[in-house]
Order: sequence, then structure tokens, then C-alpha cells
Amino acid sequence: STSAAKEDHVSMGGFSARKALQVVENVETIIAIELMCATQGIDLLRPLKSTLPLESLYRTVRKTVSKLEQDRFMKPDIEKCLLLMKQNKVWEAVKDYLPICAHKLSKL
Repeated sequence: STSAAKEDHVSMGGFSARKALQVVENVETIIAIELMCATQGIDLLRPLKSTLPLESLYRTVRKTVSKLEQDRFMKPDIEKCLLLMKQNKVWEAVKDYLPICAHKLSKL
């Protein structure tokens, strides 16, 4: 054995950790884009209404991201939705409608 009976050293561990972080950041961005698209979809279906939790989330997003009326650069809007997620605003918008989940998650 080259480890002299000691624990093996994994030289790719640091790289793997950085790659995993990059994957998490990419997924967060994808979810932010989905949130933005879902909000726009609700706009396109107005005057119909959605459920109370989704309407609450819709209002939260629309406080910071305006409705897409014409072409524009989307990166700032994506970043605003990402910030809403990171600041826990998405959860705050829906948590009162999910009492069982809110109780369980508050213990974490």
C-alpha cells in the first residue's frame, strides 16, 4: 500500500466540493428563472386567480420584478428573483398557508 497503513488522501476532494457548489448555484439560478416565468404566466392568465399561497408569492415577486411587457435584458430580473430566494422571501410569502410544513421547518 502506498498509504503506509494510513487513510487514503483524496486529491480530487477540493475540486469536487467546488464543483458541487457550482451545481447548487446553477440550480438556484434555474429555480429563480422558473419563479420569474411562473409569475409571468400568472400575468398572462389574468383576470383568473390562483391559490392564496401562489397569489401571495406572485405579489412578493411583483414588488421587485415588473411584468415583462416588451423585450429587455433579463439578468437583473433573474438576480432579483434569486435574491428573493436567498433572503427567504419566497418562504415567507407562502409559509402561513402551509402550517404543517412551517411547524416542522421551524424546528430545523
